[in-house]
Amino acid sequence: MKRTTAVEALEAINASVSALAAMIPGAGFTGPGDQDPLRQQSDGWLDTLAEAARLQAATAALVVQAAAGFTDTTRAMASPKALPQDRLAQDMSVVAEVACVLTVSERTAGVLLSEAHELTTTLPLTLAALQAGDISWQHARAMVDETVNLDPTGAAALEAHFLDPDAPNPARGCPAGEMTPSRFRAKARTLCERHHPDSIEKRHTRSIADRRVEFAPHRDGMAWLSAYLPADQAAGIWDRTTTAARALQGPDEDRTLSQLRADTAAAWLLGGSAEHVPSPSAQVLVTVPVFALMGLTDEPAMLDGYGPIPASVASRLVAESSNSFHRVLTDPRDGAPLEIGRTSYRIPVSMRQWLRLRDGKCPFPGCTNQSLDNEADHLLSWADGGTTGVSNLGQPCHKHHRLKHTTAWKPTEASAGKPPGWISPSGRQYTSEQQDWEQPHWPPQIMNQLRHRELGPAVPEDILPGEPPPEDLCPVDPLPEWAWLQWPTDDPDLDELPPDDLEQGLGPAMPQDPFPAWIRQQAPVDEPWPEWSVPQPV
Repeated sequence: MKRTTAVEALEAINASVSALAAMIPGAGFTGPGDQDPLRQQSDGWLDTLAEAARLQAATAALVVQAAAGFTDTTRAMASPKALPQDRLAQDMSVVAEVACVLTVSERTAGVLLSEAHELTTTLPLTLAALQAGDISWQHARAMVDETVNLDPTGAAALEAHFLDPDAPNPARGCPAGEMTPSRFRAKARTLCERHHPDSIEKRHTRSIADRRVEFAPHRDGMAWLSAYLPADQAAGIWDRTTTAARALQGPDEDRTLSQLRADTAAAWLLGGSAEHVPSPSAQVLVTVPVFALMGLTDEPAMLDGYGPIPASVASRLVAESSNSFHRVLTDPRDGAPLEIGRTSYRIPVSMRQWLRLRDGKCPFPGCTNQSLDNEADHLLSWADGGTTGVSNLGQPCHKHHRLKHTTAWKPTEASAGKPPGWISPSGRQYTSEQQDWEQPHWPPQIMNQLRHRELGPAVPEDILPGEPPPEDLCPVDPLPEWAWLQWPTDDPDLDELPPDDLEQGLGPAMPQDPFPAWIRQQAPVDEPWPEWSVPQPV
């Protein structure tokens, strides 16, 4: 960055800050004459907060460019004949001076310089979004962290997914800058797993050898007990402990949910079982690409509440843990879920599972409360004419369920594939997060068959959204009979709901299997293929 450009940027930021400061006493908050003065001030404070956040991001971008520029110019001044030890000493000097200027530790300065280098050389869209105030500094740091192990092509694809609306597969739902940094990091990490140069199968095999339990003494007679486990085991333990803790809650129970979780886990670990403590099985969704389940691709599966896991682990879970892990297949055309088990047609249960799959968590902005902890709720109440279908149901956590019914916060419309957004008492609208169903990989043997049948132009090498392959080439469920899972038959939270308003009263559609015979012959499935049919209304 040229010095004149930097000066102009600083002057613009200073002018904006001065304009905001002039509004602080409240005199600058003006609006229509008939508007409530307190409402004007309230809206003005929110506008000030939003503008201040934008200026913070723009200032962070200026710091990044200044740090990278200082590093580059210092290196440019060095002699081309400098010895390696001299260059190392110069780099140490750069870190030390940046630390002194910013009054931070040298370690913090070193991290900043590394992040500045990545942002100015590898992540142009992220830096531009930071300059415009569309994302915060924490969002930018998350992007740097999640792309550090990707090649330039993978990093560019990940960046474009979140920040380029014209990308082949842009993120859906709320923009990256409207997510909390932790939620953005989680979504970026999930997508990163799909573009990592090493397959998740190989990395999982290496990492599973490091599993362990650790004990760390703490103050006040307390200690930390932590376990590093395969994600499926950790998710199952967490879900089972949470379910048991919730069952203990009641009017006579003064312990919090966190305390009940801790007491339940301690009772189970110390005694094998605990008196008066329920022992439910875990209920975790595992979303598996259909070709990965067949062993034709190595795409990762998605573990509800965690993220990507190896497809081989997912196949084992749905085959061996019929009471805890429930398989969801995804469409090979666009990665969207096809259906959730074929034996459960009771509308309340199917809607509950569909909500879990659609939302993944409480849909309130920034909330990370997982779906099993949440409560089914009519967006438009039944008394006001609301229907009982997926498009009129949400699953907010207890806190935000209460917020909806006791304040002026209101959910917006939802659909079968999109959770509701929210409108605040001030009238601001917040878009909900959505699941990123990514285009699956098509196995080479099927692509070769397509070319042999002269269907190559209809199914290009990189199948993009809007260019689906022929319908008769898209399987629904190749699972052998032994792998089918039984869904819970009782759902007290939804048993009393009025009849569903979905077409035919069947909940999410259960499509027939259009798998042609020639693909069946290619598939490495030991068990016979089941016959398929669309369930009929009872």
